[in-house]
Amino acid sequence: MFDLAPQDLDGKILDCAAGPASFNAEATQKGYRVVSCDPIYRFTAEEIADRIDDTYETVVAGAKDNRDRYVWEKIGSPEHMGEARMAAMRRFLEDFPPGLEKGRYRPDELPSLGFGDGEFDLALSSHFLFTYSERFSSDFHIAAIEEMCRVADEARVFPLLNYDGRPSRLLRPVVSELQARGYRAETRRVPYEFQKGGKRLLSVVREAR
Repeated sequence: MFDLAPQDLDGKILDCAAGPASFNAEATQKGYRVVSCDPIYRFTAEEIADRIDDTYETVVAGAKDNRDRYVWEKIGSPEHMGEARMAAMRRFLEDFPPGLEKGRYRPDELPSLGFGDGEFDLALSSHFLFTYSERFSSDFHIAAIEEMCRVADEARVFPLLNYDGRPSRLLRPVVSELQARGYRAETRRVPYEFQKGGKRLLSVVREAR
């Protein structure tokens, strides 16, 4: 979904609003440098596991009710999606305690991150910005992306759809404002699509650092 090339993985990556995902665990196992941040990391592994268990049936039921919004190819069914998500979350839960101790998981949250300027090569955020366009304003999105660009050379956001699968109404004004503030902001297609139409990311780079 982030169209990561080998040179991207060679740098230091920040995963923002990362949640209980296995990206950090799998990347670290392969020798890559990843830090994940999310306010959920204030909780213990046991507390996070309880929350995952509580929401599992709701997530699968939601996918069944909205089956036509997804591309069921690599993931063949809502049940398969649920199994894949649980496998990833179990991998996260195994990695979380040692990763937290080593500083790979931090409870920082957008739009204010406790990292130094340019500390990362790439900052990523999936299924948060634009996904919840009805909950967060365009000002919040701009501040969050600017903060990602403060701590990293490039920010990438995916997908560019609302939670209900429609193109986010905030994308155009957010991109326009970022460009007015001196950022190169552009969308590009990626080789991934699970939500129908969700196959583009937003890349943002400050023109002069």
